[in-house]
Amino acid sequence: MNKRIAQAELESYLWGAATLLRGHIDAGDYKQFIFPLLFYKRLCDVYDGEITQSLEESSGDKEYARLPEQHRFQIPMEAHWKVIRTKVKNIGKAIQDALRSIEKTNPDTLYSVFGDAQWTNKERLPDSMLRELIEHFSSKTLSIENLPEDELGLGYEFLIKKFADDSGHTAAEFYTNRTLVHLMTEMLEPSPGESIYDPTCGSAGMLLSAVSHLKRQNNEWRNLKLYGQERNLLTSAIGRMNLFLHGIVDFKIVRGDTLAHPAYVQGDRLMQFDVVLANPPYSIKQWDRKAWSSDPWGRNIYGTPPQGRADYAFWQHIIASMKPKTGRCAILFPHGVLFRNEELGMREKLIAHDLIECVLGLGPNLFYNSPMEACVVICRMAKPRERRNKVLFINAVNEVTRERAQSFLTDEHISKIVNAYRDFEDSNGFARVADVSEVREKGNNLSIPLYVRMNNGNHVLGIAEHAPPYGLTPLTQAIDEWQKSSQELHESLNELFETLEGNYRG
Repeated sequence: MNKRIAQAELESYLWGAATLLRGHIDAGDYKQFIFPLLFYKRLCDVYDGEITQSLEESSGDKEYARLPEQHRFQIPMEAHWKVIRTKVKNIGKAIQDALRSIEKTNPDTLYSVFGDAQWTNKERLPDSMLRELIEHFSSKTLSIENLPEDELGLGYEFLIKKFADDSGHTAAEFYTNRTLVHLMTEMLEPSPGESIYDPTCGSAGMLLSAVSHLKRQNNEWRNLKLYGQERNLLTSAIGRMNLFLHGIVDFKIVRGDTLAHPAYVQGDRLMQFDVVLANPPYSIKQWDRKAWSSDPWGRNIYGTPPQGRADYAFWQHIIASMKPKTGRCAILFPHGVLFRNEELGMREKLIAHDLIECVLGLGPNLFYNSPMEACVVICRMAKPRERRNKVLFINAVNEVTRERAQSFLTDEHISKIVNAYRDFEDSNGFARVADVSEVREKGNNLSIPLYVRMNNGNHVLGIAEHAPPYGLTPLTQAIDEWQKSSQELHESLNELFETLEGNYRG
């Protein structure tokens, strides 16, 4: 019997499945079992719905109802959820066999989509617990009628967020603050038919954000071309399941190391895209610097980053992946990329090529599970004439809300930042347009407080364009020196956080 599932009911149902694993496995490992089971149950319930519809259309013709063209995905009879539900022992083996069978039956779409969880480990997953889990998922029918794709997608995103909360520092590998993703997408304004690329796509939140952007505007979204690459097998599987569960089937997510083995190439060059959205892993140390110095894809446009920080390797990869006329990107970075001396030579060339359109500073704790402040860098391959040789600096450090230990951007914050970006003009204490010549005079340092000076006691928010360098009164001179030392301390702390986080992740 069909029964529409409300969002609150769905969230309770999904998190209830995860709580059954408590005491058996670590909270950080819930995702490798819950996501595949949810997707498996959904596939089978949708398949059954398609059978029912086909039987009605054909006056009960069972052969017609099982024809491949009647189904989005093929479910072998022996691998159906209903068969697994009858198992009373060796349930983990039965689940594993069923998932592999479905992957093999749908090689073009579902290859390796269920990840590589160890279902047969009875110490972690005893039969009694798996039976409970199967029965819990069996308590609701996850058909399209009961749960339209957008609604199930929201439930899946809820689960991703919950698992991120429980995963500690590793959460950043598959989850980026969704309000921040929304902001980045709004700034780039994807259009129907464009290609969207995320080189470190995690759970595919940025690709989904491009779809959501067009849906909100009632624009065509089905002709977007979505591409992602993700190094971690489980995370890439989560990303693919996420897109499928949102009703998106025309996409490509490839597992692999973007720096070592870029997946999207054409002949001897990288594929190029209209829009790139990215939150690369920050300051990673374990990467092949030597190979980069003679990169066969020509990505070392501006030089070879230091071994201890691969941020500029990702940045150059992204620039090489942008179309020459329409290409634009939004990259979430730690602030260190804006001012670190060890990357000065590369930053100088990047600025000289006039690709940086906007540098946006954000408040604390928007990097997931990290106190470090983040920045977003917007690059555009072909700037409008009026923006050439200019960089917009926005200091939105105060545009953040924190509730229940979570930091996020409200709609008002997002609107204020996006409007400032679109206006591309000075706004006292918030935004300032600087000529590239001024950036060069400041030693090619992109640190936002050099351009926007403090007007409160916490952060530098604005700079007087014509402040006299001499003749300062003792008080104003003291304030000026205090601001400078405060900024140096602020940047040092950010760099310390960044190094500690990078060491932890590396």
